[in-house]
Amino acid sequence: MADYNLRQLPGYKPSPGPVVTVIMDGIGLGGGDSSDGVRVAYTPVLDRLLTEPLMTTLKAHGVAVGLPSDDDMGNSEVGHNALGAGRVFSQGAKLVNEAFASGSLFKGAAWRQIDERCRRGGTLHLIGLVSDGNVHSHITHLYRLLEQSREDGFGRVRIHGLLDGRDVGQKSALDYFQPLEQRCRELSRTGYDCCIASGGGRMVTTMDRYEADWSVVRRGWQAHVLGRGRQFGSAVEAIETSYREDPSLTDQYMDAFVVADNGRPVGTIEDGDAVILFNFRGDRAIELSRAFEESDFQAFDRERVPDVFFAGMMEYDGDAKIPANFLVEPPAIQGTLGSYLCASGVSSLAVSETQKFGHVTYFWNGNRTGYIDNSLENYVEIESDRIAFDLRPWMKAAEITDQAVAAVISGKYRFIRLNYPNGDMVGHTGVEAAIRIAVETVDLCLGRLLAAVEKARGIAVITADHGNADCMWTEKNGRRTPMVAHTRNPVPFIVKDFGSGNEFALNPLERRGLTNVAATLCLLLGYQPPAQYDPPLLRLRN
Repeated sequence: MADYNLRQLPGYKPSPGPVVTVIMDGIGLGGGDSSDGVRVAYTPVLDRLLTEPLMTTLKAHGVAVGLPSDDDMGNSEVGHNALGAGRVFSQGAKLVNEAFASGSLFKGAAWRQIDERCRRGGTLHLIGLVSDGNVHSHITHLYRLLEQSREDGFGRVRIHGLLDGRDVGQKSALDYFQPLEQRCRELSRTGYDCCIASGGGRMVTTMDRYEADWSVVRRGWQAHVLGRGRQFGSAVEAIETSYREDPSLTDQYMDAFVVADNGRPVGTIEDGDAVILFNFRGDRAIELSRAFEESDFQAFDRERVPDVFFAGMMEYDGDAKIPANFLVEPPAIQGTLGSYLCASGVSSLAVSETQKFGHVTYFWNGNRTGYIDNSLENYVEIESDRIAFDLRPWMKAAEITDQAVAAVISGKYRFIRLNYPNGDMVGHTGVEAAIRIAVETVDLCLGRLLAAVEKARGIAVITADHGNADCMWTEKNGRRTPMVAHTRNPVPFIVKDFGSGNEFALNPLERRGLTNVAATLCLLLGYQPPAQYDPPLLRLRN
């Protein structure tokens, strides 16, 4: 068994108060113009912090967080993995790309069982997000699965495509669904029966997370499995009709639909079929996986549960073993910061609201469910509102702050981490007024929290996992388009020491990214960072 005990840092003077790490989700450092929702918001606290001597910027996208290239935006999952792991692991699309390139994806036990089902006459169903956002899925993976299933002689394939409009343009669905339908027609002319069978916007169909709203999954189940929903002759017809009927509607909120021929759904999921959920990111894939696999499932009435072989693109929850079968092995993230701190007897608190609770727990701990050591840790989840985020952009930031301030005052915890989701969740709406309020809410709460840390003579660490609110819109030919995806902007990293008695300075590193944070937190807590961690952002000058 690995030895995770940390060694004391020579010459370190322990601070009387805790080390408090604040993740301002989705608050990056943008261009500073009128499109920058962070810059145009009233943020006196953050403005002061950005002038602190222990302030630098971090790379939070691309290869710095384990993604294939620097063209890839960061996201909350890989960001929190990087923050908690202390070094780079291949993530998401990169892992899947490697599995496709090596062919290992089609050589494993899961694909063999899919092949067996389909050769006996079963239909292969492919469920997932149809876009090139590269956060939850990538359309090239869908095309590769279609090609391999044709090569392997599968007779019938049905696609249940979810609209994005969040990690890509708000109304870009036709850019993906039109060529996909064309490709299906081309394949079908070769005797390979392939078409889109159902779909819907990701925020109302199938892709709920953290059990925030099971009705989202129920709508997906009804459309994909039962073939129940508004019927259209094709997915493109469904999208075009929705645009026409409600010009303000964006892709992520489009109602579920079913493709039918003469009133009969073309692709219900039946006994003997095989199902692949081709999303690679776990948080919005777990609930649908449970609906297919759990015999004692009670979240909603499934009405009919077909006998299928179900596989995820990846294992979405390693501890809970969800799903039981998957195509690509997940990154083996061992030796997380949480493991080291627990082994070293450091008491800690993690707190956020439902929308980001899993990020400061599951993802921070290397895709591990539950406590590492419940005698030292406390995880607090505040239930998120079930309402569009632009209608309540303050979300639960005040309640998160209440919990964090109480924890600081209590003196029970040496390390506290929290996530303010506002910049990301509201940033995804593209509503400018709401984004400004979201950023200002975080700033106001940050001021309250810092006052408590100062009184306790603790240390505050302020950073973000990726950008979002820092770009509200783009402009082309004089026309503004809401920008609802994450950005590739750097994020701030600020340390405010309110009384440890140590003298810290910025470390002169050639590259600075999210993976450097874990070693820095070890340093601030008075420990020598693990040798395998990326170096700390600070150095001790005592």
